[in-house]
Amino acid sequence: MEKIYCEGCGAEIQTEDKTKSGFVPQSALSNEHIICQRCFRLKHYNEVQEVEYTDDDYLRMIHQVSDTNSLVVKIVDIFDFNGSFISGLQRLTGKNPVILVGNKVDLLPKSTNHNKLIHWMKKTASDFGLTVQDVFLVSAAKGQGFEQMEAEIEARRNGKDVYVVGCTNVGKSTFINQLINRSSGVKDAITTSYFPGTTLGFIQIPLDEKSYMYDTPGVVNRTQLVHYVTDKDLKLITPKKEIKPKVYQLQDKQTLFLGGFARFDFEKGVKQSFVCYVSNLLMIHRTKLDQADTFYEKHVGDLLQPPSPETMEMLPPLVKQTMKIPYDKTDIVIPGLGWITVPEGGVTVSIHVPKGVHISLRSALI
Repeated sequence: MEKIYCEGCGAEIQTEDKTKSGFVPQSALSNEHIICQRCFRLKHYNEVQEVEYTDDDYLRMIHQVSDTNSLVVKIVDIFDFNGSFISGLQRLTGKNPVILVGNKVDLLPKSTNHNKLIHWMKKTASDFGLTVQDVFLVSAAKGQGFEQMEAEIEARRNGKDVYVVGCTNVGKSTFINQLINRSSGVKDAITTSYFPGTTLGFIQIPLDEKSYMYDTPGVVNRTQLVHYVTDKDLKLITPKKEIKPKVYQLQDKQTLFLGGFARFDFEKGVKQSFVCYVSNLLMIHRTKLDQADTFYEKHVGDLLQPPSPETMEMLPPLVKQTMKIPYDKTDIVIPGLGWITVPEGGVTVSIHVPKGVHISLRSALI
């Protein structure tokens, strides 16, 4: 019997075991378009069923790309570059050239310096051991930035297949749906969801008579904040509209809480205005540093929200990291949340983030 694959997630269709990926009732095999029960429930009820794949299974699938002669398009989330960057990607994809695409550019403030962001992305990728041919900033949801990127992909692939890779929740399926919609007018051809790991196998999309684009499974990176929050909280910390900068003038020994997910302590330095670039729905509170511990214990999940009680059960404890900011106009990037701009250097600050989430510094984008 010829193998059939789910049009939603790419898993091989089977009718034997409801608990395994690709299951459909026998009666569904006669349908013109076949999607597995998992994708059906995801599409119609936004309900995600667990599958038997492990994190390593996803990495092994991506490693198959190294045996091909193709072009790799790597998608990252601009607001979670480090968390959405696949470690060891050069090893997983072999000698194939890589184009790096930063998604969700429409959510950045209009004053963002795009050239500076592109330069930073290329340098950071290099620091992670990945050489990229080019960097593009796009909005998969709105189709922004696609024309130039599509032309570059077509030129660089030179008739070869294209593999689209990315961590979970970076908008990879939305990105491919946008490409398909622009070329064929078919909307939402691939299952999309807020939830990580919804694409289970390689989904094959024809580019021409001889070559294909492949949507690959979302790689799970456990340093991503997304893996420790409920879908409700994820919608609150993930921007949906252009971010409005929030300015707070702080003296030393004052603290800012970004909901209950992160804490910024101004330990030492001259009075200045710090600018927060986070989701417009994320609540920010200011308090005195010597009261911050008590304030957090009393108000997390209440005044400091999100997180919800359900997320608090999963969220690792906040871990403190103290650093001296040597340069003027420095961004402190908190993966999964956004960033705080420090206007003047020579200050000492402490950042508290969930254990396993890695903050980084860069020259201010704005």
